[in-house]
Amino acid sequence: MITTNFKPILYSLLVVVGILIGNSRNNNSEKVNEGSKINRILKLIDEHYVDTLDEKFEEKMINLIIKDLDPHTTYIPKKEYKNVNENMSGEFSGIGIEFNIINDTIVVVSPISNGPSEKLGIISGDKIIKIDGENFAGIGLENDDVIKNLRGKQDTYVNVYIQRNNIKELIEFKIKREQIPIYSIDASIMLDKINGYIKINRFSATTIKEFDEAIKKLKALKVENLILDLRDNPGGYLHAAASISDEFLKKGELIVFTEGRNRDRNEIFASSNGKLEDIKVIILINEGSASASEIIAGAIQDNDRGEIVGRRSFGKGLVQEEIKLDDGTAIRLTTQRYYTPSGRCIQKEYGESNKDYYMEQYLRSDSAKVDTIQFLTKNGRIVYAGGGITPDYIIQRDTSLNYRNINYLFSKGWISEFCIKYAENNRSRLKNTSGTNFNFNSEEKELIIKGFLSFLKKNEKEIILKNSEIKYLSTELQARISRGIYGKEYYYKIKHTKDKYILKAIELLNN
Repeated sequence: MITTNFKPILYSLLVVVGILIGNSRNNNSEKVNEGSKINRILKLIDEHYVDTLDEKFEEKMINLIIKDLDPHTTYIPKKEYKNVNENMSGEFSGIGIEFNIINDTIVVVSPISNGPSEKLGIISGDKIIKIDGENFAGIGLENDDVIKNLRGKQDTYVNVYIQRNNIKELIEFKIKREQIPIYSIDASIMLDKINGYIKINRFSATTIKEFDEAIKKLKALKVENLILDLRDNPGGYLHAAASISDEFLKKGELIVFTEGRNRDRNEIFASSNGKLEDIKVIILINEGSASASEIIAGAIQDNDRGEIVGRRSFGKGLVQEEIKLDDGTAIRLTTQRYYTPSGRCIQKEYGESNKDYYMEQYLRSDSAKVDTIQFLTKNGRIVYAGGGITPDYIIQRDTSLNYRNINYLFSKGWISEFCIKYAENNRSRLKNTSGTNFNFNSEEKELIIKGFLSFLKKNEKEIILKNSEIKYLSTELQARISRGIYGKEYYYKIKHTKDKYILKAIELLNN
């Protein structure tokens, strides 16, 4: 018979099954339909199976149950639950650095603004060799190893030993762990005298507050037009997307509505609190823009409030609710679909497998229509449902670029490694150059690209880059080096000068 230790686990599984078959809206065991075939089988296993069953069995059973529901219903094991929720809560306790593992060494990409590491003088390019006296270089490091040792309880201390360029001895820092914000807004800058730019990377618990601060900053700089960049934003909290949409829309305009088999229709309307109702707006999206990003794009498009520029979005029109179980695990269960103001559900087809579902965004045609069902915007423009939000202006892929080569360079970490080293070796010199005006002079640009090609030749002799790819990488290298020296926002100040999405948006805003 199953041991007593396993009974709470099986009880949790019974609760999950009860939810999945629609007989329960909460995890009260009295609500579970005892007559269900699945529940009867689990009860038989609980009472009569010959061997003890462990947590691996439980997790396997849960994943078997949910795998054919939809690609977004997921089970979160206890060991993963904390990390998953830290990303959405908007903070964690640690030393406050962004890092990469390069050549099996922890390299600081940048200290987080006003965090404990920045306050102590840790800079981009520093290498963490030891943590609390233990060697952490050349030992087969993985990200989890670094996170486990650098994060910890607030107000506790960790000793790190830093190797810095041109200094022989290791530098010891005793760092007090603090609550570190996970920013969901990467940049809020003026691109010129009238056009502002905000880049949101996710919709977390802090996004609304961050967005409000970004608006205040840009309004103080006399912003007249706004580009809201939601490219590669996978989504997050629906209420955060609705609140940001509300800033642009007039009172009473529909933002989104949700509905499910066991959920009543819920409509969300704009209030009278919008701070950006009179500012022209362009939304940038691509195939990596999903969920909450698509809610904003759909609300702006269907209300004819602004224009959408980019490529067709991911196509996620499902809403998940998180249900925490007694043993510290959780399930994120799809309970509703959401619909744009015109009535569109933009959920794409699931495909034959989860792999097919997630690979579709890389294999699709930019111009292909995925649905023939027409919907009308507020002013009577035709839009389509299914397969994501189709932009008003499509930015075609650059066919002159071999994205396989470019993605390979990124995946190997060579672009990041070169930029960190270049910034580290030239920091003092570049502090006094034209880089402070967000653009390196032609001489510096030539040095950067020559240096990278030489670096690449040492690491990968087989790869051959075309001129178009070198040109593309040149801008990326300049932007990353600038970020390492001057800060994160400078990355976008350089990138926008060659970014086809942003250039198109500025053209539309200025007309």
